[in-house]
Amino acid sequence: MNWTLEVIVVPVTDLDRAKSFYADQLGFAVDHDTRVSDSVRVIQLTPPGSGCSVVIGKGIAEMTPGSLRGLQLVVNDLRAAHAQLVARGVQCSPVMYFGRDGTQRAAEAGDDLNNSGFVYFSDPDGNAWAVQQITARG
Repeated sequence: MNWTLEVIVVPVTDLDRAKSFYADQLGFAVDHDTRVSDSVRVIQLTPPGSGCSVVIGKGIAEMTPGSLRGLQLVVNDLRAAHAQLVARGVQCSPVMYFGRDGTQRAAEAGDDLNNSGFVYFSDPDGNAWAVQQITARG
């Protein structure tokens, strides 16, 4: 039996601002924006190529906006992803490299970023995201 992770609820304060950030700046597809009532609204967005979506909403979860840490996206070309984020106006870290000795530094041209390269950003509420390069698993 497969157990798949399909949705992560991300707590935000302003739904329209968050929808714009995730859709327009990060490029997530808006799967639906459903207003059930004045007190319940659900917006589901999916990163390109992902089997897992994020949901932002009103009246769906009791979490403090900006409280999520460690959300992680995976790409196969971190430098290209970083350039895309910057071009879309996302404030993010430079490409970072984690050495086998546990040190972290700005990535250099010759660094193999597979499993070792990261970029960090936060949404407008402060929910913290990482983007990791994984080009080969194993």
